[in-house]
Amino acid sequence: MPIAMGAERHVSIDAVRGFAVLGIALMNIVGMGLPSFAYIDPTYAGGSQGWDLWTWAVNNVLTDGKMRALFTMLFGASAVLIAERAEGGRPGPAQTHYRRMFWLLVFGMLHAYLFWFGDILVCYALAGLVIFPFRKLGVRAQIGIGVAVLALLLAKNQALAAVLDSMHAAATAPGASTQSMETWRQASVAITPPPGAKAAELAGFGGTFLQALEARAKMVLLFHTVMLPLDGLPEAIGQMFIGMGLFRSGFFTLGWSTRAYARMIAFGYLVCAPVTAWLAWLIWKAGFEALVLHRLEIWQAPPKPFIALAHASVLLLVIRAGLFKPLVNRLEAAGRMAFSNYLMTSMLTSLVFGGYGLGFYGELSRAELLIVVAALWAFMLVWSLPWLARFQYGPFEWAWRSLVKWRPQPFVRAPGSAAPAAAE
Repeated sequence: MPIAMGAERHVSIDAVRGFAVLGIALMNIVGMGLPSFAYIDPTYAGGSQGWDLWTWAVNNVLTDGKMRALFTMLFGASAVLIAERAEGGRPGPAQTHYRRMFWLLVFGMLHAYLFWFGDILVCYALAGLVIFPFRKLGVRAQIGIGVAVLALLLAKNQALAAVLDSMHAAATAPGASTQSMETWRQASVAITPPPGAKAAELAGFGGTFLQALEARAKMVLLFHTVMLPLDGLPEAIGQMFIGMGLFRSGFFTLGWSTRAYARMIAFGYLVCAPVTAWLAWLIWKAGFEALVLHRLEIWQAPPKPFIALAHASVLLLVIRAGLFKPLVNRLEAAGRMAFSNYLMTSMLTSLVFGGYGLGFYGELSRAELLIVVAALWAFMLVWSLPWLARFQYGPFEWAWRSLVKWRPQPFVRAPGSAAPAAAE
Protein backbone atom coordinates (compact mmCIF):
# COMPACT_ATOMS: atom_id res chain seq x y z
CA MET A 1 0.00 0.00 0.00
CA PRO A 2 1.18 3.57 -0.59
CA ILE A 3 2.79 5.28 2.34
CA ALA A 4 1.60 8.38 4.12
CA MET A 5 4.08 11.23 4.00
CA GLY A 6 5.08 12.66 7.35
CA ALA A 7 7.83 14.56 9.06
CA GLU A 8 9.17 11.60 11.00
CA ARG A 9 12.31 9.74 10.08
CA HIS A 10 11.89 6.28 8.68
CA VAL A 11 14.05 3.89 10.69
CA SER A 12 13.72 1.28 7.96
CA ILE A 13 15.14 3.59 5.26
CA ASP A 14 18.05 4.62 7.44
CA ALA A 15 18.85 1.01 8.41
CA VAL A 16 18.75 -0.21 4.80
CA ARG A 17 20.92 2.73 3.78
CA GLY A 18 23.37 1.81 6.54
CA PHE A 19 23.47 -1.75 5.27
CA ALA A 20 24.06 -0.46 1.74
CA VAL A 21 26.92 1.85 2.71
CA LEU A 22 28.66 -1.07 4.43
CA GLY A 23 28.17 -3.08 1.25
CA ILE A 24 29.60 -0.24 -0.85
CA ALA A 25 32.83 -0.49 1.16
CA LEU A 26 33.00 -4.24 0.48
CA MET A 27 32.43 -3.61 -3.21
CA ASN A 28 34.90 -0.72 -3.60
CA ILE A 29 37.79 -2.14 -1.61
CA VAL A 30 39.29 -4.02 -4.57
CA GLY A 31 39.53 -0.86 -6.68
CA MET A 32 40.92 1.03 -3.70
CA GLY A 33 43.62 -1.48 -2.79
CA LEU A 34 44.55 -3.11 -6.13
CA PRO A 35 45.12 -1.99 -9.73
CA SER A 36 41.69 -1.05 -11.01
CA PHE A 37 41.12 -3.82 -13.58
CA ALA A 38 41.38 -6.39 -10.78
CA TYR A 39 37.83 -5.37 -9.86
CA ILE A 40 36.67 -7.02 -13.10
CA ASP A 41 39.29 -9.73 -13.58
CA PRO A 42 40.83 -11.41 -10.50
CA THR A 43 43.68 -12.84 -12.61
CA TYR A 44 44.92 -9.27 -13.15
CA ALA A 45 45.91 -8.67 -9.51
CA GLY A 46 45.07 -9.81 -6.00
CA GLY A 47 44.94 -13.54 -6.66
CA SER A 48 42.53 -15.89 -8.43
CA GLN A 49 43.07 -19.15 -6.57
CA GLY A 50 41.77 -20.60 -3.33
CA TRP A 51 40.27 -18.04 -0.94
CA ASP A 52 40.94 -15.23 -3.38
CA LEU A 53 38.86 -16.97 -6.04
CA TRP A 54 36.05 -17.65 -3.57
CA THR A 55 36.13 -14.03 -2.45
CA TRP A 56 35.69 -12.95 -6.06
CA ALA A 57 32.93 -15.50 -6.67
CA VAL A 58 30.84 -14.67 -3.60
CA ASN A 59 31.17 -10.93 -4.18
CA ASN A 60 30.36 -11.36 -7.86
CA VAL A 61 27.13 -13.14 -7.02
CA LEU A 62 25.94 -11.26 -3.93
CA THR A 63 27.48 -7.78 -3.79
CA ASP A 64 29.09 -6.67 -7.07
CA GLY A 65 26.72 -4.01 -8.42
CA LYS A 66 24.00 -5.08 -5.99
CA MET A 67 25.03 -2.76 -3.18
CA ARG A 68 25.44 0.12 -5.59
CA ALA A 69 22.00 -0.67 -7.01
CA LEU A 70 20.47 -0.61 -3.53
CA PHE A 71 22.28 2.63 -2.62
CA THR A 72 21.12 4.19 -5.89
CA MET A 73 17.49 3.15 -5.44
CA LEU A 74 17.59 4.63 -1.94
CA PHE A 75 18.91 7.88 -3.43
CA GLY A 76 15.87 7.99 -5.69
CA ALA A 77 13.63 7.30 -2.69
CA SER A 78 15.31 10.10 -0.72
CA ALA A 79 14.77 12.55 -3.57
CA VAL A 80 11.02 12.01 -3.27
CA LEU A 81 11.07 12.05 0.53
CA ILE A 82 13.05 15.30 0.84
CA ALA A 83 10.97 17.01 -1.86
CA GLU A 84 7.77 16.06 -0.02
CA ARG A 85 9.14 17.44 3.22
CA ALA A 86 10.19 20.69 1.53
CA GLU A 87 6.63 21.41 0.31
CA GLY A 88 5.47 24.76 1.68
CA GLY A 89 8.92 25.58 3.07
CA ARG A 90 11.71 27.90 2.05
CA PRO A 91 13.54 26.97 -0.07
CA GLY A 92 10.84 24.93 -1.79
CA PRO A 93 11.18 21.40 -3.24
CA ALA A 94 12.82 22.39 -6.55
CA GLN A 95 15.30 24.83 -5.03
CA THR A 96 16.16 22.38 -2.26
CA HIS A 97 16.70 19.53 -4.69
CA TYR A 98 18.80 21.41 -7.24
CA ARG A 99 20.89 23.07 -4.55
CA ARG A 100 21.51 19.63 -3.07
CA MET A 101 22.57 18.28 -6.45
CA PHE A 102 24.90 21.22 -7.09
CA TRP A 103 26.73 20.81 -3.80
CA LEU A 104 26.73 17.03 -4.19
CA LEU A 105 28.50 17.54 -7.51
CA VAL A 106 31.09 19.74 -5.79
CA PHE A 107 31.64 17.17 -3.03
CA GLY A 108 31.84 14.41 -5.64
CA MET A 109 34.47 16.14 -7.75
CA LEU A 110 36.64 16.82 -4.69
CA HIS A 111 36.15 13.23 -3.51
CA ALA A 112 37.02 11.79 -6.92
CA TYR A 113 40.22 13.75 -7.44
CA LEU A 114 41.51 13.74 -3.87
CA PHE A 115 40.55 10.30 -2.56
CA TRP A 116 38.67 7.80 -4.77
CA PHE A 117 38.43 7.80 -8.56
CA GLY A 118 35.46 5.44 -8.38
CA ASP A 119 33.32 8.16 -6.75
CA ILE A 120 29.57 7.74 -7.24
CA LEU A 121 28.47 11.21 -6.06
CA VAL A 122 29.08 12.97 -9.38
CA CYS A 123 26.95 10.37 -11.11
CA TYR A 124 24.20 10.77 -8.49
CA ALA A 125 24.22 14.55 -8.80
CA LEU A 126 23.80 14.39 -12.58
CA ALA A 127 21.19 11.64 -12.46
CA GLY A 128 19.35 13.58 -9.76
CA LEU A 129 18.90 16.46 -12.20
CA VAL A 130 17.09 14.12 -14.58
CA ILE A 131 14.73 12.32 -12.21
CA PHE A 132 13.36 15.24 -10.17
CA PRO A 133 10.67 16.45 -12.63
CA PHE A 134 9.19 12.93 -12.60
CA ARG A 135 8.95 12.55 -8.82
CA LYS A 136 5.13 12.80 -8.77
CA LEU A 137 4.46 10.17 -11.42
CA GLY A 138 2.56 7.09 -10.33
CA VAL A 139 4.34 4.04 -8.97
CA ARG A 140 3.88 1.98 -12.12
CA ALA A 141 5.07 4.78 -14.37
CA GLN A 142 8.20 5.39 -12.32
CA ILE A 143 9.13 1.73 -12.13
CA GLY A 144 8.22 1.26 -15.79
CA ILE A 145 10.52 4.09 -16.89
CA GLY A 146 13.32 2.70 -14.73
CA VAL A 147 12.96 -0.77 -16.22
CA ALA A 148 12.83 0.67 -19.75
CA VAL A 149 16.04 2.66 -19.20
CA LEU A 150 17.86 -0.40 -17.86
CA ALA A 151 16.53 -2.54 -20.73
CA LEU A 152 17.81 -0.03 -23.29
CA LEU A 153 21.18 0.00 -21.53
CA LEU A 154 21.30 -3.80 -21.69
CA ALA A 155 20.45 -3.75 -25.41
CA LYS A 156 23.13 -1.13 -26.09
CA ASN A 157 25.77 -3.13 -24.25
CA GLN A 158 24.79 -6.33 -26.06
CA ALA A 159 25.08 -4.56 -29.41
CA LEU A 160 28.54 -3.23 -28.50
CA ALA A 161 29.61 -6.71 -27.36
CA ALA A 162 28.51 -8.13 -30.73
CA VAL A 163 30.58 -5.48 -32.52
CA LEU A 164 33.65 -6.37 -30.43
CA ASP A 165 33.14 -10.07 -31.20
CA SER A 166 33.02 -9.36 -34.94
CA MET A 167 36.12 -7.15 -34.76
CA HIS A 168 38.00 -9.88 -32.90
CA ALA A 169 36.89 -12.51 -35.43
CA ALA A 170 38.04 -10.34 -38.33
CA ALA A 171 41.40 -9.61 -36.69
CA THR A 172 42.16 -13.26 -35.87
CA ALA A 173 40.93 -14.83 -39.12
CA PRO A 174 43.52 -16.42 -41.42
CA GLY A 175 44.97 -13.74 -43.66
CA ALA A 176 43.51 -10.90 -41.58
CA SER A 177 44.40 -7.47 -42.91
CA THR A 178 46.66 -5.08 -41.06
CA GLN A 179 43.74 -2.67 -40.82
CA SER A 180 41.52 -5.31 -39.12
CA MET A 181 44.21 -6.10 -36.61
CA GLU A 182 44.81 -2.43 -35.83
CA THR A 183 41.08 -1.81 -35.49
CA TRP A 184 40.82 -4.65 -32.98
CA ARG A 185 43.89 -3.44 -31.10
CA GLN A 186 42.29 -0.05 -30.59
CA ALA A 187 38.85 -1.45 -29.75
CA SER A 188 40.17 -4.04 -27.29
CA VAL A 189 41.12 -1.23 -24.89
CA ALA A 190 37.42 -1.20 -23.95
CA ILE A 191 37.67 -4.64 -22.34
CA THR A 192 41.38 -5.07 -21.50
CA PRO A 193 43.75 -2.61 -19.85
CA PRO A 194 46.51 -1.21 -22.08
CA PRO A 195 50.08 -2.48 -21.57
CA GLY A 196 51.81 -0.74 -18.72
CA ALA A 197 48.57 0.27 -16.99
CA LYS A 198 49.17 -1.94 -13.96
CA ALA A 199 52.74 -0.72 -13.46
CA ALA A 200 51.62 2.90 -13.81
CA GLU A 201 48.90 2.46 -11.17
CA LEU A 202 51.24 0.67 -8.78
CA ALA A 203 53.78 3.46 -9.11
CA GLY A 204 51.22 6.25 -8.91
CA PHE A 205 48.97 5.12 -6.08
CA GLY A 206 51.90 3.62 -4.20
CA GLY A 207 53.87 6.87 -4.42
CA THR A 208 53.63 10.32 -2.88
CA PHE A 209 50.37 12.22 -2.53
CA LEU A 210 51.12 14.24 -5.68
CA GLN A 211 51.94 11.08 -7.64
CA ALA A 212 48.68 9.51 -6.47
CA LEU A 213 46.82 12.70 -7.36
CA GLU A 214 48.20 12.56 -10.90
CA ALA A 215 47.31 8.87 -11.29
CA ARG A 216 43.86 9.46 -9.85
CA ALA A 217 43.21 12.40 -12.19
CA LYS A 218 43.83 10.16 -15.22
CA MET A 219 41.37 7.57 -13.88
CA VAL A 220 38.74 10.22 -13.08
CA LEU A 221 39.02 11.62 -16.61
CA LEU A 222 38.38 8.12 -18.01
CA PHE A 223 35.44 7.60 -15.68
CA HIS A 224 33.80 10.95 -16.36
CA THR A 225 34.30 11.06 -20.14
CA VAL A 226 33.72 7.40 -21.08
CA MET A 227 32.26 5.19 -18.38
CA LEU A 228 29.88 7.72 -16.82
CA PRO A 229 27.97 8.76 -19.96
CA LEU A 230 27.96 5.29 -21.52
CA ASP A 231 27.03 3.17 -18.51
CA GLY A 232 27.09 4.81 -15.08
CA LEU A 233 24.63 7.62 -15.71
CA PRO A 234 21.89 5.66 -17.53
CA GLU A 235 22.15 2.85 -14.97
CA ALA A 236 21.81 5.33 -12.10
CA ILE A 237 18.83 7.06 -13.73
CA GLY A 238 17.04 3.74 -14.26
CA GLN A 239 17.69 2.56 -10.71
CA MET A 240 16.66 5.91 -9.21
CA PHE A 241 13.34 5.77 -11.06
CA ILE A 242 12.77 2.29 -9.64
CA GLY A 243 13.74 3.56 -6.18
CA MET A 244 11.21 6.39 -6.41
CA GLY A 245 8.49 3.96 -7.36
CA LEU A 246 9.40 1.48 -4.65
CA PHE A 247 9.39 4.26 -2.05
CA ARG A 248 5.98 5.47 -3.12
CA SER A 249 4.71 1.89 -2.99
CA GLY A 250 5.90 1.58 0.62
CA PHE A 251 8.68 -0.94 0.01
CA PHE A 252 11.35 0.90 2.02
CA THR A 253 8.97 1.93 4.80
CA LEU A 254 7.53 -1.49 5.70
CA GLY A 255 4.41 -0.80 3.65
CA TRP A 256 4.50 -4.16 1.90
CA SER A 257 3.04 -7.31 3.35
CA THR A 258 5.32 -9.94 4.81
CA ARG A 259 4.29 -12.24 1.96
CA ALA A 260 5.31 -9.65 -0.65
CA TYR A 261 8.75 -9.24 0.95
CA ALA A 262 9.09 -13.04 1.10
CA ARG A 263 8.31 -13.28 -2.62
CA MET A 264 11.04 -10.73 -3.35
CA ILE A 265 13.49 -12.73 -1.23
CA ALA A 266 12.57 -15.96 -2.98
CA PHE A 267 12.92 -14.48 -6.46
CA GLY A 268 16.20 -12.77 -5.62
CA TYR A 269 17.86 -15.72 -3.90
CA LEU A 270 16.30 -18.71 -5.63
CA VAL A 271 16.20 -17.41 -9.21
CA CYS A 272 18.48 -14.41 -9.71
CA ALA A 273 21.40 -15.45 -7.48
CA PRO A 274 21.69 -18.95 -9.07
CA VAL A 275 21.58 -17.43 -12.56
CA THR A 276 24.34 -14.99 -11.56
CA ALA A 277 26.35 -17.83 -10.03
CA TRP A 278 26.01 -19.87 -13.22
CA LEU A 279 27.29 -16.94 -15.28
CA ALA A 280 30.19 -16.51 -12.83
CA TRP A 281 31.01 -20.21 -13.23
CA LEU A 282 31.07 -19.78 -17.03
CA ILE A 283 33.44 -16.82 -16.65
CA TRP A 284 35.75 -18.92 -14.47
CA LYS A 285 35.56 -21.91 -16.87
CA ALA A 286 36.63 -19.61 -19.71
CA GLY A 287 39.69 -18.58 -17.71
CA PHE A 288 38.43 -15.00 -17.47
CA GLU A 289 39.01 -14.57 -21.21
CA ALA A 290 38.29 -10.91 -21.97
CA LEU A 291 35.50 -11.27 -24.55
CA VAL A 292 33.69 -13.98 -22.58
CA LEU A 293 34.04 -12.00 -19.34
CA HIS A 294 32.68 -8.87 -21.01
CA ARG A 295 29.73 -10.64 -22.63
CA LEU A 296 28.66 -12.59 -19.55
CA GLU A 297 29.06 -9.61 -17.20
CA ILE A 298 26.52 -7.79 -19.36
CA TRP A 299 24.05 -10.62 -18.76
CA GLN A 300 24.74 -10.42 -15.04
CA ALA A 301 23.22 -6.91 -14.96
CA PRO A 302 19.47 -7.75 -15.07
CA PRO A 303 19.46 -9.87 -11.86
CA LYS A 304 21.38 -7.24 -9.83
CA PRO A 305 18.44 -5.09 -8.65
CA PHE A 306 16.45 -8.17 -7.60
CA ILE A 307 19.30 -9.55 -5.50
CA ALA A 308 19.74 -6.10 -3.97
CA LEU A 309 16.05 -5.93 -3.11
CA ALA A 310 16.17 -9.44 -1.67
CA HIS A 311 18.94 -8.26 0.70
CA ALA A 312 16.82 -5.24 1.64
CA SER A 313 13.71 -7.39 2.14
CA VAL A 314 15.52 -9.62 4.64
CA LEU A 315 16.57 -6.60 6.67
CA LEU A 316 13.11 -5.04 6.46
CA LEU A 317 11.52 -8.22 7.80
CA VAL A 318 14.09 -8.29 10.60
CA ILE A 319 13.11 -4.72 11.50
CA ARG A 320 9.40 -5.57 11.34
CA ALA A 321 9.94 -8.53 13.67
CA GLY A 322 11.93 -6.41 16.11
CA LEU A 323 14.95 -8.73 15.93
CA PHE A 324 18.62 -7.84 16.48
CA LYS A 325 17.71 -4.37 17.73
CA PRO A 326 21.26 -3.38 18.82
CA LEU A 327 22.57 -4.15 15.32
CA VAL A 328 19.60 -2.47 13.62
CA ASN A 329 20.14 0.64 15.75
CA ARG A 330 23.76 0.83 14.65
CA LEU A 331 22.83 0.25 11.00
CA GLU A 332 20.26 3.02 11.32
CA ALA A 333 22.88 5.40 12.71
CA ALA A 334 25.34 4.43 9.97
CA GLY A 335 22.60 5.09 7.41
CA ARG A 336 21.76 8.50 8.83
CA MET A 337 25.45 9.31 8.40
CA ALA A 338 25.86 7.48 5.08
CA PHE A 339 27.31 10.54 3.34
CA SER A 340 29.97 11.00 6.03
CA ASN A 341 30.67 7.27 6.23
CA TYR A 342 31.06 7.01 2.46
CA LEU A 343 33.51 9.92 2.28
CA MET A 344 35.46 8.93 5.39
CA THR A 345 35.85 5.38 4.07
CA SER A 346 37.71 6.81 1.08
CA MET A 347 39.83 9.07 3.27
CA LEU A 348 40.82 6.20 5.54
CA THR A 349 41.59 3.76 2.71
CA SER A 350 43.68 6.36 0.89
CA LEU A 351 45.89 6.44 3.99
CA VAL A 352 45.91 2.64 4.33
CA PHE A 353 46.86 1.98 0.72
CA GLY A 354 48.66 5.13 -0.45
CA GLY A 355 52.43 5.36 -0.45
CA TYR A 356 52.06 8.54 1.63
CA GLY A 357 50.29 6.42 4.28
CA LEU A 358 50.77 2.76 5.21
CA GLY A 359 51.68 1.84 1.64
CA PHE A 360 49.57 -1.32 1.25
CA TYR A 361 48.48 -0.54 -2.33
CA GLY A 362 48.88 -3.72 -4.39
CA GLU A 363 50.33 -5.60 -1.40
CA LEU A 364 47.24 -7.44 -0.12
CA SER A 365 45.44 -10.31 -1.80
CA ARG A 366 41.74 -10.13 -2.56
CA ALA A 367 40.88 -12.19 0.52
CA GLU A 368 43.25 -10.19 2.74
CA LEU A 369 41.43 -7.00 1.73
CA LEU A 370 38.46 -8.33 3.72
CA ILE A 371 40.44 -7.54 6.88
CA VAL A 372 40.40 -3.87 5.88
CA VAL A 373 36.68 -4.13 5.12
CA ALA A 374 36.00 -5.59 8.57
CA ALA A 375 37.87 -2.68 10.16
CA LEU A 376 35.85 -0.18 8.11
CA TRP A 377 32.59 -1.85 9.10
CA ALA A 378 33.59 -1.77 12.75
CA PHE A 379 34.46 1.91 12.44
CA MET A 380 31.13 2.84 10.84
CA LEU A 381 29.04 0.78 13.26
CA VAL A 382 30.93 1.95 16.34
CA TRP A 383 31.27 5.69 15.77
CA SER A 384 27.95 6.61 14.12
CA LEU A 385 25.62 5.97 17.07
CA PRO A 386 27.54 7.89 19.77
CA TRP A 387 28.20 10.71 17.29
CA LEU A 388 24.47 11.16 16.67
CA ALA A 389 23.80 11.07 20.39
CA ARG A 390 25.79 14.33 20.60
CA PHE A 391 25.34 15.92 17.17
CA GLN A 392 22.31 16.44 14.96
CA TYR A 393 24.05 15.29 11.78
CA GLY A 394 27.16 13.59 10.55
CA PRO A 395 29.91 16.12 9.80
CA PHE A 396 29.50 16.02 6.02
CA GLU A 397 25.69 15.86 6.26
CA TRP A 398 25.86 19.05 8.34
CA ALA A 399 28.16 20.75 5.81
CA TRP A 400 25.93 19.68 2.89
CA ARG A 401 22.76 20.83 4.64
CA SER A 402 24.31 24.15 5.66
CA LEU A 403 25.46 24.84 2.10
CA VAL A 404 21.99 24.01 0.73
CA LYS A 405 20.35 26.34 3.27
CA TRP A 406 23.24 28.83 2.79
CA ARG A 407 23.57 29.30 6.54
CA PRO A 408 25.07 27.15 9.30
CA GLN A 409 22.57 24.67 10.65
CA PRO A 410 22.25 23.64 14.31
CA PHE A 411 24.91 21.01 14.92
CA VAL A 412 25.24 20.11 18.60
CA ARG A 413 22.18 18.22 19.80
CA ALA A 414 20.26 19.64 22.72
CA PRO A 415 19.80 17.09 25.54
CA GLY A 416 16.76 14.91 24.83
CA SER A 417 16.16 16.38 21.36
CA ALA A 418 14.70 14.21 18.60
CA ALA A 419 16.45 13.25 15.40
CA PRO A 420 16.17 15.85 12.60
CA ALA A 421 13.30 15.17 10.23
CA ALA A 422 14.98 15.41 6.85
CA ALA A 423 17.30 12.63 5.74
CA GLU A 424 20.25 13.81 3.69
